Amino acid sequence: MSQQTGKAVLEVNDLRTYFYTRDGVVRSVDGISFSVAQGETLAIVGESGCGKSVTSLSILRLIASPPGKIVSGSIRFHGTDLLSLSEDEMRDIRGDKISMIFQEPMTSLNPVLTIGQQIGEVLELHRDCSKEEARNRTLEMLKLVNIPEPESRIDEYPHQLSGGMRQRIMIAMALACDPEILIADEPTTALDVTIQAQILNLMRELRDRTRAAIILITHDLGVVAEMAQRVVVMYAGRKVEEANVFDLFEKPLHPYTLGLLNSMPRLTDSQSKRLTEIPGMVPSLRNEMIGCAFAPRCSYATERCRVEAPILEDHGNQHGVACWNPVSLAKAISS
Repeated sequence: MSQQTGKAVLEVNDLRTYFYTRDGVVRSVDGISFSVAQGETLAIVGESGCGKSVTSLSILRLIASPPGKIVSGSIRFHGTDLLSLSEDEMRDIRGDKISMIFQEPMTSLNPVLTIGQQIGEVLELHRDCSKEEARNRTLEMLKLVNIPEPESRIDEYPHQLSGGMRQRIMIAMALACDPEILIADEPTTALDVTIQAQILNLMRELRDRTRAAIILITHDLGVVAEMAQRVVVMYAGRKVEEANVFDLFEKPLHPYTLGLLNSMPRLTDSQSKRLTEIPGMVPSLRNEMIGCAFAPRCSYATERCRVEAPILEDHGNQHGVACWNPVSLAKAISS
């Protein structure tokens, strides 16, 4: 199921990534499919542990093996299945055609290399340019992401920069080779709201300027509303809903999506009002799931939900949901 108007640059089909541990098989990604087009921002949302980051790492084939393994599915970039490529061929794509902004820049940046060395290394590897050419391009990228005094910052180390500037450095590094796809894994985590807004504005401007596709991994629905055109909702390693951002916020169909939206604070709420929470706990991904994974926490669940896994069905306007008893239908029955 796909809602983009342009041709897909990336198509993920029935992807399954498992981790084989002493305690059993952890099904972190369990049959997820989606696609993203040039210039489009696709958000993948869900609670911590739902498989969002593992999905993004699977696309770049950065799953640690052992214990992790992509057991089935396909990841097609311009029609070529990335899972069929050699490691050398995949290394040519990472950081060049497909780049990633990792969740925590302080642990992703090398503490003993300067900013200029780290961005320059990417350019020397993928663009076969000289050190001088790499340094000039690095200065251009630092200016592009609005780093103040780039001529001096280029020779500084990560610990000398603020969290917001480190995140900008990660964006500059990811965009240095003009990638066709940018994967942003929680790009505004641990940043204050002012810096968050600046980072999101920067990503939006760069998307519009370069026409790169963005896969935005986040649990922040406020960020989704600002950035995305389409949204995939994940729960326990599976896709439970997919829609354009307007339909998802206006008429969510999956009870889990409704729970996420109801748990968001609103400006109209009084300070004393308690946020609505989703009851229960996220299930262990070590256990093989029978039926709908969300059924134990769902007020709309029926016996069928507990014994038969729902399939993703289109409910109009390419709004898909994997639920035997969607929210709109459940409300109609109860009214």
